[in-house]
Amino acid sequence: MNSRAKRLILPVGGALAAATMIGATLPATAQASTADPDIKSSALTPSGNAKAIAGYWTASKLKSASTYTADSTVSAKLTKTGAAKAAADGKPGVVAPTGEGGKSAGKSRNVNLPITVGKVFFVDDKGKERWCSGSAVQSKFRNLVATAAHCVYDTDTNKPFSNFVFIPGYYQGKAPWGIYVGAKVNTHDDFTVYEDYDYDYAFVNVYNGIKQAGVKEVTAPTYAATKGHKYTEDKEISKSEYELGIEKYGESGPYWKKTLDPKVETVGKPADAQKYIEEYVKDGRNGVKLTAVEVVESVYKAAPDNLENNAKFTRFSDDKGKVAISQEEYKQLLKDKSEGNFLGKLEATKDANGNEIAWFKTRYFIKKWVKTSVKEVYYYTRFFVILLTDAGRLGDNVGGQGFSWNQKLGKKVFTFGYPTSAHLDGNKPYSGHTPKWCYGTTVAAPVVAAYKAEEHQAIKCAFTPGASGGPFLLQYKNAKRTGYLNGVVSLTIDSDGNKRYDRVTTPYFNGETYGIYKHAANLWTGKLPA
Repeated sequence: MNSRAKRLILPVGGALAAATMIGATLPATAQASTADPDIKSSALTPSGNAKAIAGYWTASKLKSASTYTADSTVSAKLTKTGAAKAAADGKPGVVAPTGEGGKSAGKSRNVNLPITVGKVFFVDDKGKERWCSGSAVQSKFRNLVATAAHCVYDTDTNKPFSNFVFIPGYYQGKAPWGIYVGAKVNTHDDFTVYEDYDYDYAFVNVYNGIKQAGVKEVTAPTYAATKGHKYTEDKEISKSEYELGIEKYGESGPYWKKTLDPKVETVGKPADAQKYIEEYVKDGRNGVKLTAVEVVESVYKAAPDNLENNAKFTRFSDDKGKVAISQEEYKQLLKDKSEGNFLGKLEATKDANGNEIAWFKTRYFIKKWVKTSVKEVYYYTRFFVILLTDAGRLGDNVGGQGFSWNQKLGKKVFTFGYPTSAHLDGNKPYSGHTPKWCYGTTVAAPVVAAYKAEEHQAIKCAFTPGASGGPFLLQYKNAKRTGYLNGVVSLTIDSDGNKRYDRVTTPYFNGETYGIYKHAANLWTGKLPA
């Protein structure tokens, strides 16, 4: 089915927030299309901000970022009637890969892991650090990354995600070949406008890589003027050291500061309710702050009545009046009270036959005494900036996978990525910090109508979400660690309903896909500012 025919389908409301999808099966047919693709090119980061974006992704942020996953799950059974074969819209074609001899991301069960594969990181519309998988692909200026469109473009806000970077060969928070900041993302307009997952692929042009060259301590003015990544360290010092610093640098000197550190001292214990109240009457208006503490009924009754500042008070079921609670809550509170975890009073009213018909709880509070003191704390503050250097072009450092389109189904492919989430049954076999691989034969994938995924192909693979955007590689050469990009992981599927993921799918790469790839492969991102 070509893109223009599918535009008659109304888009699903809301954006997919992940690669995970298990959908129902519906029959569909595929039609050839030789029309020019509709290319959507969107700017990501100006070159002047690239170093700041690279500096943003510290090792701690890389490790704490979470994978981009969805919440909904259903089964998508692989059946002949429920699968629409993806059809070529012209002759098959390939673009040769470029390797980088001698460099490897390591071995996994006798398979050489390609250094072209890594993670893409970005910040979503909620401000959270997220990641997917991706791969370097061959291009004229050796500056191109392939990933899933939903890992770059937010159809909810109708704009790309922010702070997008690609880290080839990513391993446990490390960026061995640098961080490559996204400059421009190229997608099919049917994804960005119609949320059509038959076009869930993106080709991202990136700037030259940026590597950390060291850390330099600077003065406060230099630190304030630095736009890149930077940080401070505070060390507590004595008052005499502080005074020496003031003598050397003056009150506004760049390295010294004084703060007030409040210390709260608790006076007495909840059992001393009578003492609290007596002290309140005596000294309650002389700077001592009162805070409420919950007590048992007997302590509450022992405290004097008619004091100022609501020195003792009760709370009922809804903090407004004596409103009944449920029988289930009443039974749980009885249990809590027997274990010392509920201090209040429980009551039940009965009808004429002695049956309980309503249940109530009451909680008791008096004022707890605390005194606040302030201590002067002195610090020596040091200012640091991260030194970054131009690491060169992506393709020169790690090579680039080839590209293929209009290929027949039934071919053997590898797929690589960083799966991390648990299976639907809770089993979690992957960490997401190291690359993994699958190998299988492409078949027609189940139709997932909710995402208009009618022309996907799939392979058997136990990847869990996190592998989104990772490459399908045709004719992968283990010695050279190169092949031909034949897809990107889009959906992760439990095909037999046993709560374990067993298939990954990709949009079928046809002539339209090649058109967008070709456009992106000829774009220059320019040089990074010095």
